[in-house]
Amino acid sequence: MKPSVLIVDDSLTVRMDLDEAFREAGFETAMCASLATAREALLKTVYSLAVLDILLPDGDGLDLLKEIRQSPARAKLPVMLLTTEAEVRDRIRGLKTGADEYVGKPYDSDYVVSRARQLVHADAEAAGPRVRHILVIDDSPTFRNTMREALEAANYSVVTAESGEEGLKRAATLRPHVIVVDGMLPGIDGATVIRRIRSDVNLRNTPCILLTGSEDPANEVRVLEAGADAYLRKESSLDVLLARIAAVMRSSNEPTAAGGTAGLLGPKKVLAVDDSRTYLEELSDHLREEGFDLVLAQSGEEALELLAVQPVDCVLLDLMMPGLSGQETCRRIKQSPAWRDIPLIILTALEENDAMIAGINAGADDYITKSGDFEVLKARVRAQIRRKQFEDENRRIREELMQKEAEAAEARAAKQVAEMRERMLVELQHKNEELESFSYSVSHDLRAPLRALDGFSHILLEDYGGNFDEEGKRLLASIGGAAKRMSTLIDALLALSRTTRGEMNIQEVDLSAIAQTAADDLRRAEPDRRAAWTIQPQVLVEGDQALLRAAMVNLLQNAWKYSAKVPEARIEFGALDDPQKGRVYFVRDNGAGFDMANAGSIFAPFKRLHTEREFQGTGIGLATVHRIIRRHEGKIWAEARVNEGASFFFTLGGSLRI
Repeated sequence: MKPSVLIVDDSLTVRMDLDEAFREAGFETAMCASLATAREALLKTVYSLAVLDILLPDGDGLDLLKEIRQSPARAKLPVMLLTTEAEVRDRIRGLKTGADEYVGKPYDSDYVVSRARQLVHADAEAAGPRVRHILVIDDSPTFRNTMREALEAANYSVVTAESGEEGLKRAATLRPHVIVVDGMLPGIDGATVIRRIRSDVNLRNTPCILLTGSEDPANEVRVLEAGADAYLRKESSLDVLLARIAAVMRSSNEPTAAGGTAGLLGPKKVLAVDDSRTYLEELSDHLREEGFDLVLAQSGEEALELLAVQPVDCVLLDLMMPGLSGQETCRRIKQSPAWRDIPLIILTALEENDAMIAGINAGADDYITKSGDFEVLKARVRAQIRRKQFEDENRRIREELMQKEAEAAEARAAKQVAEMRERMLVELQHKNEELESFSYSVSHDLRAPLRALDGFSHILLEDYGGNFDEEGKRLLASIGGAAKRMSTLIDALLALSRTTRGEMNIQEVDLSAIAQTAADDLRRAEPDRRAAWTIQPQVLVEGDQALLRAAMVNLLQNAWKYSAKVPEARIEFGALDDPQKGRVYFVRDNGAGFDMANAGSIFAPFKRLHTEREFQGTGIGLATVHRIIRRHEGKIWAEARVNEGASFFFTLGGSLRI
């Protein structure tokens, strides 16, 4: 679907002129001469843009602008005010009311269309069949018509211009696929047109074909060096021209989208500041011929007010003004982060070096003496805007390069991290292999002497017990018991080491079922114990089945052991939801408990809070649980009171399913 524009203006001439310009650029148009008809149109149709006059027969256009901005359905509609340049206050009021653009009359229709494209980011080819636009620049009406007929017959869309200046404006507005330009034109010639096309970031890749009636071979060299893609004699047949167009189009890039970087030939707005209204109007007439839109201010104070609401591409500033001087105005502009990069040219009737130096020292980018010859001024304005565009483009390229550099550095760092991790996946494997070897040595080499100690102590008691007194017999029994405890400790250490080795097999694990099995085993082992078990059903998690079983058994065995001296023991397993920690699992008992001052050490190996005489154990169980929970990317902690029981809480990093 083509972008659509609502044109609201009581002047039939303005409506017809804008209608032609917008339609030629690929827009659909609707025209209204009053506020009443505009309101009706907005209720019936959704538009891409509204071009709105302020002074209308039945009211103030700004009232309609307010209504648009207050309507949820149309609040984001781009609105361009198009009205007679009057008081600065009118422009400021319009922009503050919510206008996206303010263009003074008399206007340049190419400028209006170009700004409209920027506001709606519209491309005439955005929807519908693929259309190829050809711009023909030639001062001969006969030749233009002949070209139009031939190109349209070949299914091209054709736009024409009768001068180089008009052609550049049309090129900036249309973004054509190919430009065909006559070498000899009134004003600037075809070679100059091509050079300016090549200097514009949005048009520099557009194929250009130059036509000439000259037979001088040197002329072709000059034209090609100017940037033309092809050179044809005007006497060549139209078939040859069509073939040339097809050839350059095949090898060209697509034109840059309208929403991209602002091109050098695109719509440019110039703020002119001078206390002489006569000079401002004369300056405005000359610059509008170049396609610039002029914003006029008659004092430094007005200039600063306008810049606060109206972005511009260049500032022309009179040096000698009443009130805020040009020098001070320049200084304030250049001190503002938002404005300092706007090209600023000082204008003055003075020719002394002191005046020029004062302007440059204030921050001006250029300085020019006022005169009746505006060609130099226009060239200076173009040069400053071109410089700014090149700086912006270079900055953009630098930022892109820096971004690519940063991405490359990040990729290199990621690769180095991956390689380092791989070396650590290898080193860890070696360490695990060494640990397994050590574990084997411990289990094999130490168990033999322990078995010998235990066995020989038994032999001595059985075969030579009569030779020992009671103290000797007690000492021999202690040796055997110590050997057994040492063997048990070795088993616990090996179990602890296995919790940090090997791959984890992640699957759904039923913690409730594990708890129930452990409870049944403990009851069978001590059938005379009285204990009330509460096990929450269907507590399902994701983790390693074997490791989580070891953790649960250790926690439940601890609860069973430390509640042994309570007449009515209570042991509970379940899960709860914590706002900060998420899903939390717990094992709780009402047994011996412990002092919370020692809570920080209970998960370290061999750190026991009760004596062997009070409660037997190795001091490895909770350390094993801690390592298992950590391998599951979880946390474990305890809460307890002496003789009031203990609660162990833990989380798991895996996803939970209940």
